[in-house]
Amino acid sequence: MPVLETDRLALRRLTTDDTAFILELLNDPSFLRHIGDKGVRNTADAVRYIQDGPLASYERFGFGLYLVERKDGGEPIGICGLLKRESLEDPDLGFAFLPRFWRKGYALESASAVLAHAGATLGLKRILAITSPGNVASINLLVKIGFRADRVARLSADEEPILVFSRECAGGSSTP
Repeated sequence: MPVLETDRLALRRLTTDDTAFILELLNDPSFLRHIGDKGVRNTADAVRYIQDGPLASYERFGFGLYLVERKDGGEPIGICGLLKRESLEDPDLGFAFLPRFWRKGYALESASAVLAHAGATLGLKRILAITSPGNVASINLLVKIGFRADRVARLSADEEPILVFSRECAGGSSTP
């Protein structure tokens, strides 16, 4: 059952039935380069990733990363949603799509729906977004949907620097 819908897309909660897709997405070279290695190498790893990540986030915060599917045929194409990281003061927008679905407006469409939902339904006031400095496509998308560069930071001492962007949400009132 979709959490969000757009003209072309349905965004729904991930389940352990999505392991094959998660295994493919998280091992795509562009995911590994721009987002990082999540250590997902087999079906058991994918189940653990879904349970410890999105499913735990839905339970704890009421939001998380959603599977993005095309409405025509239900084909999974990516993930998009909100994360709440211990190292960041506000939830952040996250998205990743298989390369064969890039440059079709799917990231823009799904991210815009998530942001509208964050303010109007979840009541969030401010959303962050993070990206690696070399991920020009993600930076351009974030700027296009109203994010502004905020700072350079590290999520932990042993990680590479990231760019942090921020944006106010319409209709939001507080953060979790």
